[in-house]
Amino acid sequence: MGLFERYLTVWVGLGILAGVGLGLLTPTTFAAIAALELAHVNLVVAVLIWVMIYPMMIQIDFAAVRDVGKRPRGLLLTLAINWLVKPFTMAALGVLFFRHVFAGWVDPQSASDYIAGMILLGVAPCTAMVFVWSQLMKGDPNYTLVQVSLNDLIMVVAFAPIAAFLLGVTDLTVPWQTLLLSTTLYVVLPLVAGVLTRQALLARGGAASVAAFVGRLKPWSVVGLIATVVLLFGFQAETILAQPMVIVLIAIPLLVQTYGVFALTYLGARWLRLPHNIAGPACLIGASNFFELAVAVAISLFGLHSGAALATVVGVLVEVPVMLSLVAFVNRSQHRFGPAATP
Repeated sequence: MGLFERYLTVWVGLGILAGVGLGLLTPTTFAAIAALELAHVNLVVAVLIWVMIYPMMIQIDFAAVRDVGKRPRGLLLTLAINWLVKPFTMAALGVLFFRHVFAGWVDPQSASDYIAGMILLGVAPCTAMVFVWSQLMKGDPNYTLVQVSLNDLIMVVAFAPIAAFLLGVTDLTVPWQTLLLSTTLYVVLPLVAGVLTRQALLARGGAASVAAFVGRLKPWSVVGLIATVVLLFGFQAETILAQPMVIVLIAIPLLVQTYGVFALTYLGARWLRLPHNIAGPACLIGASNFFELAVAVAISLFGLHSGAALATVVGVLVEVPVMLSLVAFVNRSQHRFGPAATP
């Protein structure tokens, strides 16, 4: 493990501080970068995520992908948590905290907005960053690809009805441009680039050439993660400073949800005796969120400056530090999972 990987939590913490500090010192620079977006997908962040994902995509072997269907338990666990549990626990926690626990600190309209933002996060399980977390925990790249792809296919048909039901609205329009653009940028393009690169490396030097090339790229993947953290916190630096108490209140139920869903999936993975390299990504897909989609829907339904949009943004801010803590926990507990030969 290299210097970057060994002290990743430290670098992320410094990235958070740097992002907030630079966002306050040079707000016009971050505003200009934030404006470089298409369909609510920031193109600079997309490039950085692409850099993070690319090394894992090179490791995908389509011959092995075809065999994933023979090991369905990890897929079933992922889908059950994402679509039968996560949206409803998020809605329940939102109501619990903002209608009861925090009722004395938040007015009813703001409470409704925050609950709505949480629900949108809960109905949008993660796509892009799962590849990053999987790479950090040495997850099976072939299985992770299938987990993400299957999840995305279900999201196309399940997102709107579940979100509409939980929000109590009758006409919820899915921002298809955001969904399709994100899938293209975060899955299709890096996958094609990874496959082509893998074929070229295998032709030149075999599996050893692939491993050596991926090893050289991994430090850049970590640099991409830190740069993403700096940008995300820089974009929201003024909001963090202006509304620190509100952000803390929103973050508390989001943290309870994230760690709770992770714990449930983790116990399910152990019960199913999944191997570490399949159980890890399964746990983190449910724990993390597809924040571009959630932000886009929140803005279209409630407005750019609404409490719902703010709640989805807080989801973005807490995700990276929390996910890194879960990655570290999964890596420390590899011995608790079943052997790789019996997924």
